[in-house]
Amino acid sequence: MTISPLLDATGVAKNYGAVAALRNAALSVLPGEVHALMGANGAGKSTLVKILTGAIPASAGRIEVRGRAHRVRSPADARRAGLVPVYQEPSLIPDLDILSNLRLTRTPVEPFQEWVRELGVPDLDLRETARDVPLAIQRVLDLARALAVEPDILLLDEMTAALPANLAERVLDVVRRQSRSGRSVIFISHRFVEIAALCDRATVLRDGETVGVVDIEAGVEERIVELMLGAKVEKARRAPSAAEDGGAPSRSTRIAVRNLAVGTKLRDVSFDLKNGEVAGVVALEGQGQDELFAALAGSVRPSAGTIEVDGEAVRFAHPVEAIEAGIAYVPGDRSEALAMKQSVRENIALPFSAAFRNWGPISRRTEGVKVQSAIERLQIDTRAQREVQRLSGGNQQKVTIARWIAADARTILCFDPTRGIDVGTKQEIYRLLRQLAQQGKSILYYTSELEEVGLVCDRAIVIFGGKVVDILPVEIADEPALTRAAYGLPRDAKAGVHAGAQTGAIAP
Repeated sequence: MTISPLLDATGVAKNYGAVAALRNAALSVLPGEVHALMGANGAGKSTLVKILTGAIPASAGRIEVRGRAHRVRSPADARRAGLVPVYQEPSLIPDLDILSNLRLTRTPVEPFQEWVRELGVPDLDLRETARDVPLAIQRVLDLARALAVEPDILLLDEMTAALPANLAERVLDVVRRQSRSGRSVIFISHRFVEIAALCDRATVLRDGETVGVVDIEAGVEERIVELMLGAKVEKARRAPSAAEDGGAPSRSTRIAVRNLAVGTKLRDVSFDLKNGEVAGVVALEGQGQDELFAALAGSVRPSAGTIEVDGEAVRFAHPVEAIEAGIAYVPGDRSEALAMKQSVRENIALPFSAAFRNWGPISRRTEGVKVQSAIERLQIDTRAQREVQRLSGGNQQKVTIARWIAADARTILCFDPTRGIDVGTKQEIYRLLRQLAQQGKSILYYTSELEEVGLVCDRAIVIFGGKVVDILPVEIADEPALTRAAYGLPRDAKAGVHAGAQTGAIAP
């Protein structure tokens, strides 16, 4: 007997101008099914969920609910159709109390309270301001609010990522109960253990398209990894490392991170960053990499653990203090770093000028020499230098890096620096970072594109669930190995299981 799907989405696409976030996505969910939605970073999972729940409109495609075409124009439309999401980030309005948040979404209070108790929070005060509620409890409240309206299809996006083990197990039990009652759950998780324990099938996205639907059974992890990667099985050709080039400076420890924690996202991270190396950071979305870079850059204060710079413990209260210690941050979002209406010279000279704030008038000649040297080194196109906003994205990112070359920063934290940049400019940035490492600079390099590890890094630090789970030398850090580690799967037995993660340190 054929069972008709409760939700059937076909040919779903989403374009932002010339950029295709989704190309041809399909998802079919049966009644009473727990269905995993999987894919690497940027595969289109979040975009598809937002379309299904009415947060953004689709550019093309057809969505059917209970066999009837359904056009989702808003979250209210999705809710009326029985589709209710719980997103990865808390959705409570911080300045309102819990009761006011419930009223805004017309959530029935009594069922909400029953679900809150069921999920392991027995003493909730509805008058408490949302911002005063711990993050893990906010996630539970979001789920209870969704369950209180009795959805036919519950969409959970990394629901357990920020939860302690006891609350996470309560959530998994609720998902099982939803399934037994005939309701369906779309479950997004980077944890294969949860997928194997809960889900019936998995739909895999790659590059905005559905590339496969698999039954969850023993050994399916390898098949899912293959689907996520496609034909990408060979390691990319790598630029020479500082040590391989010869004449590399002494690779002493520049930064030592020990047992670092930030809130609930970053839990226990330890590693060393050497002088003269590019260390890659690999992690799926929301695994603590943002918090790690923010702590090293002085934007947030760690809740536990230590950071040492050149053997001395430091505690940064502000990014200025990190900069004074020689640590610079290059964000993936160039708008965070640049004064878009200022010139190239003014943008590059900002930290250089600040270094002389207590020394009286700034020498325009000295400043000009440093800025021009950085511009030439990075081959920045300055034909439109009157305003940085007129430069291409690649040249804008070059400006953010040139700023710290001019300031002679000893450590550069690069967070997905080549995102949205053309291939040619990417290669230029790879070469530049290798040259900086050869001169003794230290580079910590997070990338959402796994092939970059092989092109620019000496080794890869893999973070999963807020912890370092593996450290791989570049010789074995190909995309399959990195993908397995990023999903918390053990490395191939022949290579050893998580050997580097035993101490958390990067060996010289």
